[in-house]
Amino acid sequence: MTAQYLRRRFRYGFHQSRLLQVGLIFGFYLLGQALVSLTGLPVTGGIAGMVLVLLLLGSRLMSLASMRRGADWYLAQMLLFFVPAVLAITDHHELLGVLGLKVVVVILGSTLAVVGVTALVMDLCLRLRGHDAQ
Repeated sequence: MTAQYLRRRFRYGFHQSRLLQVGLIFGFYLLGQALVSLTGLPVTGGIAGMVLVLLLLGSRLMSLASMRRGADWYLAQMLLFFVPAVLAITDHHELLGVLGLKVVVVILGSTLAVVGVTALVMDLCLRLRGHDAQ
């Protein structure tokens, strides 16, 4: 058994294991937390961890297959992660009245604004790309 065979076998096993990929994502979160606490960056550890993942993916030091199954699992369980937030809202009855309605309007408005701006930027990018092709 050569080192290259073992490396290929490990990589294949890692790409197939959802549990290892979830652990990798959590490891990046912990690494981001440590980075923020050591440097005093004004962002959360989760954001710092995502930036680290983005840098590794962009530099091709890590492949997307290394995280795909774990990320899919996290997305599938997203509702479970947000249930505590919904329960916390029920403790604050003021959010169930006019204030809550205002918050919902702001959230919906900002979501529509983000979707609209994203559509305009994508349209502009596709038009510019079309001009380059001609």
